Amino acid sequence: MGVSGVLLVAFLTVHMLGNLQIFLGAHALNSYAHFLKISPELLWGFRLAMLGIVAVHILAAIALTLENNGARPVDYLREKSAASYASRTMIVSGIIVALFIAYHLLHFTAHVTNPEFDLLLDEQAKPDVYGMVIAGFSNPLTVAIYLIGVLLLSWHLSHGVSSMFQSLGLRNRRSACLIDSAAYLYAVVIFAGMAAVPAAVYFKLIS
Repeated sequence: MGVSGVLLVAFLTVHMLGNLQIFLGAHALNSYAHFLKISPELLWGFRLAMLGIVAVHILAAIALTLENNGARPVDYLREKSAASYASRTMIVSGIIVALFIAYHLLHFTAHVTNPEFDLLLDEQAKPDVYGMVIAGFSNPLTVAIYLIGVLLLSWHLSHGVSSMFQSLGLRNRRSACLIDSAAYLYAVVIFAGMAAVPAAVYFKLIS
């Protein structure tokens, strides 16, 4: 659970930084996207590996939940006051985030929801990722879906990052406050970075 969490957090951070290149202009974002697609075999291998890590993370979460419920079938009397709301809703937020990831892949990766993206090409006759993002987030419904998805992802991270350190044995009484604060800060940064792109396109700060 902890190791898969570390890998997913690392990927999410890099993915956010890559997306933010849209604020540097079409050339910067398209060049970044073209660099990633130099080797389609390597790219799809990486994508499948990340999906495998997501699957491992989900299975580990289910196994831990069943194990915890089996070890403590009756809730502690003070559990609700001691545990944060984010920690008590990890399964729910995790399921919704998984659905959001599936939609994101169908939207910008496979172009299932928007097949017209296949026709968007840049001046080098390569996929115009910048144009796809602008077109995709010009739809208010799509923007709403992404903002809600990113909000729930950040909500999940606010407790998940802290739990990740605990699973790895790095969170104890002395470090708990610092790690919990860092987890909340990271969640806020991820939300701001991920939400900035659809919000900026929708409000025509970039076009």
